[in-house]
Order: sequence, then structure tokens, then C-alpha cells
Amino acid sequence: MSRNSGLVKNRAPAPIQISAEQILREAADRQESIKVDPVIQIHDAEEYQSYLRDRRKHFEDNIRYRREHIGNWVKYAKLEEEHKEFERARSIFERALEVEPRSGELWLRYAEFEMRNEFINHARNVLDRAVQLLPRVDFLWYKYVYMEELVRDIPKCRAVFERWMKWMPDDNAWLAYARFETRVGAGAPLDRAEAVMRRYVNVYPSAKAFLKFSKWAEFEAKNIDLARTILEACLSELEPEESRQARVFQRFASFEERQGEYERARVIYKHAIKLLRLADIQVDPKKVEKEEDITEWEIERRKELYKAYLSFEKKHGDRKGIEQVLLIKQRREYNDRVENDPHDYDAWFEFAKLEEDNSASLDNHDPAAVREVYERAVAQVPPTTNNKDHWRRYIYLWIYYATYEELTNGDMERAAEIYQTCLNIIPHKHFSFSKIWINAAKVYVRMKNLPLARKILGRAIGLCGKEKIFKEYIALELSLGEIDRCRSLYNNYLKAMPENCAAWTKYAELEKSLGETDRCRAILELAVSQPSLDMPEVLWKTYIDFEIDEGEGDHARRLYERLLERTNHVKVWISYAQFEGSEIGMGMPKAREVMEKAYDMLKDEGLKDERVLLLDAWRVLEQQNGDSEHVGKVEAKLPRRIKRKRMRKDEDGNDLGWEEYFDYQFPDDDDQGASNLKILEMAAKWKRRRQDGSDDGSDDDSDMED
Repeated sequence: MSRNSGLVKNRAPAPIQISAEQILREAADRQESIKVDPVIQIHDAEEYQSYLRDRRKHFEDNIRYRREHIGNWVKYAKLEEEHKEFERARSIFERALEVEPRSGELWLRYAEFEMRNEFINHARNVLDRAVQLLPRVDFLWYKYVYMEELVRDIPKCRAVFERWMKWMPDDNAWLAYARFETRVGAGAPLDRAEAVMRRYVNVYPSAKAFLKFSKWAEFEAKNIDLARTILEACLSELEPEESRQARVFQRFASFEERQGEYERARVIYKHAIKLLRLADIQVDPKKVEKEEDITEWEIERRKELYKAYLSFEKKHGDRKGIEQVLLIKQRREYNDRVENDPHDYDAWFEFAKLEEDNSASLDNHDPAAVREVYERAVAQVPPTTNNKDHWRRYIYLWIYYATYEELTNGDMERAAEIYQTCLNIIPHKHFSFSKIWINAAKVYVRMKNLPLARKILGRAIGLCGKEKIFKEYIALELSLGEIDRCRSLYNNYLKAMPENCAAWTKYAELEKSLGETDRCRAILELAVSQPSLDMPEVLWKTYIDFEIDEGEGDHARRLYERLLERTNHVKVWISYAQFEGSEIGMGMPKAREVMEKAYDMLKDEGLKDERVLLLDAWRVLEQQNGDSEHVGKVEAKLPRRIKRKRMRKDEDGNDLGWEEYFDYQFPDDDDQGASNLKILEMAAKWKRRRQDGSDDGSDDDSDMED
């Protein structure tokens, strides 16, 4: 069947229209006729008695068929009652009670029959028999005391209540008794009602009973002091499983809030938060439920109590209270984040920072909450040891934890233990972190425990062996004046990293600072002889500067010559020439010789940019130490800067388009370059003459003469 088969395709009006009136009339005609019982009209006493005999026979037959059906008996008695045959009705109820003597509903109908017809003593007799036979059926007692109060027989009503209370009924019965005494004693002291409620809480020493008592005292007895006393007694006198219920604290705090005692209410809320672990329930309710063995219903009540506290602080709290509320809310948010993703270390950082700020703002500094967060955070070890990136953020949790213990709490022993625990967790076979080793050693240094600090750094060199650890260890020993230890560390440092120019340089600087010139020279000589260096130019410069500072010009010159055998870098030539032009060098002639040699070498290699750099340095050197003649010679060698175009190509050799670049034209280059330069000069002269207004002929003649 197609989806559109039920749609009306022909939307034209039907030829025969049906009105709403016709629809209603048809509906009324189709309704079934209502059968009405015939109306019996009685004209004399004989017909009346005949009618009664028929009805009685009908009910007797029904009772004979179903004696246990209470409805038949009640209807039968109702018939006799309607015809004022009270003795017959009473007889029917008695017969019914012989069949179902323990039917509380039947006893109630019997008593109501007597009460409707104002047979008070009969009703009292029926109810008395009923409560003796069925003392645990509360609605019979309620009907009994209602009748006695209705007829204003207060002593008998009180006696009925006392009989009832001996059977220890439920809470509502005691409350009904107290309310009865309240109504009776209106305008007078409610000692009787209070005594009833006190008997009630003694019979049922539970939180529910105390709360009902306090509610009665507040709203019905209007005795605020009594209500407060009852609530306090509920917390102090009941067993812990009864008093430590969320509804008790919530009712007590709400009571104080209604009375305008906001400080009292706040104290109650805070006591509940601490006693019932409301903050922990917001974090991990299942854990609290398991530890305290409480029901889910109680967990929900505690959550509602916590929400009530938040609402209370928003309405009546000061700035500090509101901040505390926000703190609790933020704690819940962070707990949700770390519960959903335990390895979200950014959330742990923010959570710990929140607790640190809160702990710092409190008058009595308590680090327990901060430590708990850090302990929970560092317990979330990254799941893999193959990826170091996962560990980078995790390691900072330990660093922040130890820093907090040392700086905020002043507990250096605990900070050292934290670093030791962290070092035991890190998988050093795969990777390590120099920052942890260094911070741990510095803690022991601040504790003045140098042997342990040296032990940690030595262990770090063996397991980690990073450059930063060597530097920190050497700096520590140097600050302590342990030169021999520094030399030993530098030896190990250079054995582990012989290509590290910075290590060679620092070692040489150490010996130089100690006045050990021969040691320094030997170290630098050994350094430059290494086959592989990461920054050889720095090392050579350090060696040359050392010889210059020592006044050993010949040694420095030999070093320059050795360096130029390895490299022809323009800066080396410039530095060599500047050295020769200085006081320790052989003077400007030697410097010019070096410059000439460097210039010819760069010219042969076609390095134009380097030649420009060399000429600029040469000109500055001549301006400082030479004369104007030599300055002019150098300036004559300076090139002309011109703009040119060239085709850009990609990696496959395809043309990408033209691009502009700057080139240098030197005066002493080949003839083609000189002729090109001359043509450019002629064009420039022609342009200047044309701008001066000279005629075309003179321009042509001058061009021919040129």
C-alpha cells in the first residue's frame, strides 16, 4: 500500500451536503434508551407493609446466597434506617457482625448509623466494642474520639485517647491527641499537649518524632524556644544513625532561617557539611555511600541539603560566604572534569590552584584539602611509557606539589619526599627529566644536606646524563669552592659530550679565572683538535681572544692561520685583518695584505655579497687606522648596486615567472661588466642633459663625442 493512498484526491464539494445539526440529531437518535426503575406509589399501610416484605425478602435472599458480602448487609440496614426501623437495622448489623466480627468497615458503618440517628450511647457502645476487638484499626479510634469531641465530652474523649495511646499507635495518632489538647486548651497554657508530645518522643525516640514535635511547637503551640530545644535535643540525644540525617539539619536550619537567626542557620549548615561529608557526596556519592553504609534516599536528601545551603548563602550570606559557595560549586565542576578524564592534567592544575588560593585566604591555614587534591592528581600516572609528551604535564604536578609544601607550608622534609617519590615513578630506562633531579638536589642543598644533594646529582648523571644536570652540578660545586670536583665534573662532562663547544669554553674560562694559563691553553688546544664540534666558530674565537688577552700575538696569528686552513669565511678574514691592525698586531701593512688576499680569494670564488661585506669592513678599518689615500683606494673598489630580473623555477625546472633581485657590479670585474657599466653611465648623463633643457642635436653630438 502506497504512503499517499489515504489522501483525498478529489477536493471538490460533495453533491449532498450534511449540516452539523443533522450530525447531532443522528447521534442522539442512535443513543440507547435509559432504563428507569418504575416508581412505586404506596396508598395505604397494607401496601407499605407489602412493599417492605418484598424488599426484605430480596435482601434476605441476597444474604442467604452471599453471607460474607458486607455490602448486602449494609444496604439492608440502610433500608430499615430509611423507614425508621432502627431496631431492625440494629439487628441486621448485629447479625452481620456475627458473620464478619473482624471487619473494621462494618463496625464503622454500624457506629455511623447510630451517630446519624443521634443514638450517642449506642454509638459509644458500638465503638467501645469495636476498639476492644480491633485495637490496631486506627480509623475506629479516630471515629471514637471524633464523636466524643463532637458531643463536647472532653473527659471521655481524653480517656479514649489514653486507652488508644496504651496500644502505642503510629505518629499521626499522637499528633491527633496533641492537637486535641491544643484545641481544648486554646487560650491557656498547653501543658497537656506538650506532655503528650513528650510522651510521644519517649515512646518513639526517632528523628521523625522529634521533627514532628518541633513542627507542632513552632506552628501550633507558637513556642519558638521549645521548638529550638527539641531540635537541639534531636541532635544531641538520639543515636547517630537517627541524628545524622540530612532532613534533621535541613529542618533545623530552615527553622532558624524563618526566625531570622541567620548565623545560627549558617553554623548548622557548615556543621552538616563537615559531619555528613556533603562536599564529598558532590564529588563521589558512591564512595560515601559505600563507606558510611547509607541508602540512596539519604544520598539524595544530602544533595538537597547542600543545594539548600547554596540557596541560603546566596540570599543571606556576605562576601566571604558567597565566595565559599562559589568555591564549593567550582570544586564540584573540577571534580566532574577529573572524574570524566583523570588524565586531564590542566584540570588538576586549576583544581590545585583553587584549593591553594582558598587555603591562603583562611584564617587557620589548613593544607589538608590542597594535599588531597595533589595526592589524587599525582596518582593519575600516564598510561604509557613510550611517549614522553604524556609525562611532561604530569611531572609539573609533582613540582608544584613540592613547591607548595616548601614555600607555603615550610615543610622541606615533605618536599624532599615528594621529589624522591617522583623519581621512583619516572621510567628512567625510556626517558628522564633533568628538572626533577635538579629541583630535588636543590631542596637538599637548602636543607644543608650536601651529601644527599651530591648523591642525587651523581645518580642523575648516571641515569639521565643531560647537559643541564652537568651545568647545575658544576655551578653547585663552584659556589662551594670545590675546584677539584668541578674539574672532575668537567672531565666527565666532556667525555659524555666531546662535541659540546660550550662545555669546552666554560672549562677554559674556569681555569682562566683561576690563573691557570697553561691549563686553559691546553684545554682549548684539545678542544679545537676535536673531529666534530657543534659550534666551532665560538670555540676558535674563545681561543683567539684568550691569546690576545694574554698578549700572545704570535700565538693568535698562528691560530688565525690554522683557522683559515679550515675555512675561508669572510668574517674570519675580517677578524684577522682587524687583529693585525690593532696594537698587538703587525700594523696596517699586514692588515692590508690580509684584506687583499681575502679580496682576491672571494673574487675568484665569485662571492659578491661577501666581497661587499669585506670592502665595508676594510673601509672602516682604513678610516680608523689608515689614511685618506688608502680609504680612496678602497672606495674605488666598492661596487654599484643594480636591479635585475631572472626567471624563477620550481623543483622540476618549470618556469614560475620573473622576479627582481639586486646585483653588484664591481669596477675591477671583466671587460663586459665594465662596458655595461659605461653604457649605464652614458645613459645617466644623457638623461641629466635632457632634463636641463638642451636640444636633441647637441645631445646627439655629445653622445657621438663620448
